[in-house]
Amino acid sequence: MSARAAAPTPAPGSMAAELERFAVWLATRNYSPYTIEQRRTAIGAFIAWAALRGVERPQDVTRPMLERYQRHLFHHRKVDGAPLTFRTQATRLTPIRAYFKWLARERLVLFNPAADLELPRGEKRLPANILSPDEVEAVLAGPDLATPQGLRDRAILEVLYATAIRRLELIRLSVFDVDYARKLIVVRKGKGNKDRIVPTGARALGWIAAYRDEARPQLVCGADDGTLFLTSKGAAIAPKKLTSRVGAYVAAAGLSKTGSCHLFRHTAATLMLENGADIRFIQAMLGHESLDTTQIYAQVGVAKLAAVHAATHPGAMPKRDALDIDDADDID
Repeated sequence: MSARAAAPTPAPGSMAAELERFAVWLATRNYSPYTIEQRRTAIGAFIAWAALRGVERPQDVTRPMLERYQRHLFHHRKVDGAPLTFRTQATRLTPIRAYFKWLARERLVLFNPAADLELPRGEKRLPANILSPDEVEAVLAGPDLATPQGLRDRAILEVLYATAIRRLELIRLSVFDVDYARKLIVVRKGKGNKDRIVPTGARALGWIAAYRDEARPQLVCGADDGTLFLTSKGAAIAPKKLTSRVGAYVAAAGLSKTGSCHLFRHTAATLMLENGADIRFIQAMLGHESLDTTQIYAQVGVAKLAAVHAATHPGAMPKRDALDIDDADDID
């Protein structure tokens, strides 16, 4: 029995009870199960916070209370002492705004207290790490190919690198989503519940085929629903488990860089841009709705800019008589 099934039934008319109705409403509007669960978690955290302050009915929630919760998120610290990023804070507040908008639409509250709640401004941060081609190869060499799980993991790493798809998009891949003849992979229900087709390389396809033929049959348990990458129990890989596993291979490679699935996404996009790919092609491949989101890679991919700088900037190559290289260590 799941933890949610064992939980006591929420009181009628409470925020917890209405949250279950809101989740059903989202499902009828074709929101993905993952999105629904994420919204349920974010709203549930607010409901628990409000309950500690004696507020359980949506009618009793006020704008000042929501602003206090927003300050609570701002001051919250994770286990490692780090604050929540502004992007995470916005991610936790957005479902709450949607929830109260729905409550107002259903006339369960007289007014929407979250209507004018301002979200934190998003950060346009550069990716923390980008791998070089040699570093990628070091990570790809990590899995133990003598085991079904190792062969599966090598295929996973190759797909992440070749296609730059997201973690959930990889988890949802079916054996029927791989077009070996056209060297394409169909990504179904990506971000925004949108499908797209992404190209992949011959090497990644070769590893997928090897995994499909040699390892996957050993991982199938019971009925086969067609999920491409399976656990030892024959189920789809959980998102956090995939993050942990890929991150472990990155760490085992002995690099001075950290990261997991998104590290390959950032790396693929940056290396393609530096090798001459049009940024609009990268936008389509990554599944970005706005080109503004993709533009961040134009700031990361600085190899060509550095080469132009070295060849053209007067200060890039100082004259010998202006700086005695042999005495450079004497400079304070």
